[in-house]
Amino acid sequence: MQQSPPALPARRPDWLGAGIVGLALAGLALLGVNIILNMQATGVTPGYGFLAQTAGFDLSESLIPYSSGDSYARVIVAGLLNTVVLALASLLLATIIGVLMGLVSVTPSPAGRWVAILYVELFRNLPKILVLLVLYVITVRGLPPVRQALSWGPLHLSNRSLYLPAIEADPRQLWLLAPFLLSILAAWWWVRRARRIQRATGRETPVVLVAATLILAGQLGFAALAEVPLVVSVPTFVRFDFDGGARVSVQFLVVLVTLGLYHGAQIAEVVRGGILAVPTGQVEAARALGLAPWTVTRFVVLPQVLRIVIPPMINQYVNLIKNTSIAIAVGYSDLMSVSGTIINQTFRPLEMMLITMALYLGLCLGASSLMNRLNIGLRNRSARNVS
Repeated sequence: MQQSPPALPARRPDWLGAGIVGLALAGLALLGVNIILNMQATGVTPGYGFLAQTAGFDLSESLIPYSSGDSYARVIVAGLLNTVVLALASLLLATIIGVLMGLVSVTPSPAGRWVAILYVELFRNLPKILVLLVLYVITVRGLPPVRQALSWGPLHLSNRSLYLPAIEADPRQLWLLAPFLLSILAAWWWVRRARRIQRATGRETPVVLVAATLILAGQLGFAALAEVPLVVSVPTFVRFDFDGGARVSVQFLVVLVTLGLYHGAQIAEVVRGGILAVPTGQVEAARALGLAPWTVTRFVVLPQVLRIVIPPMINQYVNLIKNTSIAIAVGYSDLMSVSGTIINQTFRPLEMMLITMALYLGLCLGASSLMNRLNIGLRNRSARNVS
C-alpha cells in the first residue's frame, strides 16, 4: 500500500512582522499629513509645477546645452549628468588606484608594503572634505594662470581648466551610433569565441586588443565611407583664454582626484583582504610549475580575488556615488549644488529634497544591481568550471 507523503505543517502568519510594517507605514503617513498641513498653514501648496519655471541662473559647466533661460527641470538634468560623469570617472580612478595599491601591499618588497601602508592609513583616516579643500587650495595657488599655462604639446593646464584636443560636434555624427552598436556586438562575439577556445584547448586568444580594434575600426571605417566629419579641434590661446578643443574644470579635477585617492585607500584594503584569502598553496603550486610572478597574479590570484571582493566593493562604489556631493564645496555644478540653488530660489525644500533623494537612490541602486549581476555571473561561471 502506497503511503501518502507527510503533510507539511501549516505556515503561521508573521503577525510581528506585519505589525512592524504597519507601524512604519502609519508613522510615514502621519509624518506626511503633518508636513502637508503645516505647509498649507503657512500658505504653501505642495507641488512640482515649479519645474517648468525659468531657472534664471547659470552653471559653471554642463554636458548639455543650457542657459539661464531654461527650466528648472533642464538644470536638474544637467546637474544629474555632471554627477554621473564625475561618479564614473571617480569609480574608474579609485578602482585602478585601489587594485594597484592592494597588490603592492602584499609584495615581498618592504619598501612597497610601507608605501601602501602609509597611503592607506593617510587617506583612510582623514575627512574627505579636508582632503578636497587642501587639494583645491594647492591647485588654485600652485598652478599658473591661463597666460602662463603649463603645456605638453596640445595639452594645457592652468588654475582654471585643463585644455585638451577634441572632435568637433556635428549632427551627422549621429550616424555613427549604428556602426558603434554593431562593433560592440562584434567585440562581444569575439570575447565569447576566445573563451570557448580557451575552455576547449587551453590556448589563450588576445581579447582586449582585438575587441578595441573592432570597435575603433568600425567607427573609423564607417566615418570614412559615409564621409562623416571627424575634425579634431586643438585648443589655441586667443587674447585672454584658450579657444577650441575641450576643457575640464579644475573643480572637476580636484573632486576627481580627491574621491579617487580617498576611496582608492578603502578599495586597496578590500583587495588586500581578498588576496590574503586566496590559499597560499595555490600560489606556491603555480610558482612550482615555473609560472612567472605576473602570470601567477593574473591567472591564479586575481580571478579568485575578484569573486571575493565584489560584495564589499559594492558598498565602496555606492559610498563613492553619494560622496560626489562634496563637490558643492568647490563650486562644481553637480546635483547637490543645483538642488541647493533651486531651493534658495523657489523655497521648495521638500519637493527638491525628494527629487534629489530619488535621483541618488536610483544611481546607487543601479550601481549595486550591476555589481550584483556581475557577482552572480562570476559565481555561476566558477560553478560550471568546477563541475
